[in-house]
Amino acid sequence: MLLRLAPFLVVAHASTRHTRIALARRSKSECTGTISSLSDVSNAVKCMTVNINGFTVSKTFDLALIDGTTVNLLGDIAFGNKSWTGPLFRISGNYINWNGNGHTFNGGGPFYWDGKGSNGGVTKPRPMMKIAMSGVFKDTKVYNSPAHTFSVSSKNAPLKISGITIDNSLGDLPNRNSGGKPAGHNTDGFDISSTNLIIENSIVKNQDDCMIINSGNNVILRNNHCSGGHGISIGGANTKTVTNVLIQNNIVVDNDQALRIKTDVGSYGPTVSNITYTGNTGTGLRQFGVLIDQSYPKTMGTPGSGVVIKDMMFVGAMNTLSVLPKATPVAVNCGDGTCIGTWEWTSLKTSGGKASVLHDAPNIHGLVS
Repeated sequence: MLLRLAPFLVVAHASTRHTRIALARRSKSECTGTISSLSDVSNAVKCMTVNINGFTVSKTFDLALIDGTTVNLLGDIAFGNKSWTGPLFRISGNYINWNGNGHTFNGGGPFYWDGKGSNGGVTKPRPMMKIAMSGVFKDTKVYNSPAHTFSVSSKNAPLKISGITIDNSLGDLPNRNSGGKPAGHNTDGFDISSTNLIIENSIVKNQDDCMIINSGNNVILRNNHCSGGHGISIGGANTKTVTNVLIQNNIVVDNDQALRIKTDVGSYGPTVSNITYTGNTGTGLRQFGVLIDQSYPKTMGTPGSGVVIKDMMFVGAMNTLSVLPKATPVAVNCGDGTCIGTWEWTSLKTSGGKASVLHDAPNIHGLVS
């Protein structure tokens, strides 16, 4: 069964193609560009090394980089308060090496937060950070995103995101515009539409999905820590195909649920397949431990029948989930004949809460409900 993980090995490290690209371009771009304001960007991105100093940004900070560029963040970036659609930051290019050096992007969330997120209220720039590159993006902190934080859309060449801290915990508190509710809303950590992606060793504190795979193939989410939000999810509105996913050794604390698949009740044609969970831990889960639900945007409503879910596996190291007394450890809500095959759940252990709920579930081997 663990042989299913083999396809993920292709996503690992910097490619030799990276080196060839850099050598080929060195004669005309072996320089160091420095960015201390947006007016410096157009010249700096002509160089293979780009250093970014701290400054305040008034519109999209857009880095369209030469393939093989190394970027060093040397100071903190703040975004001026402005009600617009964003994004605040965008980076593109192939085989990019981004080193954040522990510096910070601050989205100024309290200026925008009204408890409505992207569902209304003041116009909020979203996503805050748009990542459309391959290579490595590491060691960066992001505070107070107005709504969605990262949009990750690497398509073919591999991308590794590592050592990121997203902290929207200030949004847990209400403000004068949120009607007593948490002011931060729809503050997704990572929205993923990617092929050959690893996100690892990162921390997310927010009020929505910690990480959500909207579409993708060969995606690994490992050794991450999620607190305060809606857990690690697959699917969502206008569900698209997601396949070959490994969710490994993550810690999910005080979330609505730990692990969720949500498919749109009105979507037809896509599949969600070969999803492997191993070694994950969840505690203080408010509503569910595991939720597989084909009635999105409702929760445990009448399911749709247009999305096939198959090969859902809890294998390898034990997945251990502890839910609060009024929560449901496992809920599976499938359309007629859309959850298929035998699902191997021998490495799932749940505790607390009410009885599990299974509606039109397939054969689930090893589940103790």
